[in-house]
Amino acid sequence: MKIKKDDTVIVLTGKDKGKTGKVIKAMPKEGRVIVEGVNVQTKHQKQTQKAPAEIKHQEGPVDVSNVMYYDGKAKKPSRIGYKVENGKKVRYAKATGNVID
Repeated sequence: MKIKKDDTVIVLTGKDKGKTGKVIKAMPKEGRVIVEGVNVQTKHQKQTQKAPAEIKHQEGPVDVSNVMYYDGKAKKPSRIGYKVENGKKVRYAKATGNVID
């Protein structure tokens, strides 16, 4: 999986199409990512002795095929490739050639 935690991504399909956000959690085994502010779900929390009842909003997972890396400098989405620089494998944005990490 080429998308990692703390990457900025743009959503390509679904109800949140066009939204950008930061990846909070990457789940490579499931092929899913959780993106900040995308696929927000409502969860009703029951009342307990210590905490009152409340309605929580939390992000749900999105399939990694529905998001694309967003290059902040070029302000456009880009595919990710790998290349070796100085004996180290690095990710780079294919649209601009910028090294990501």
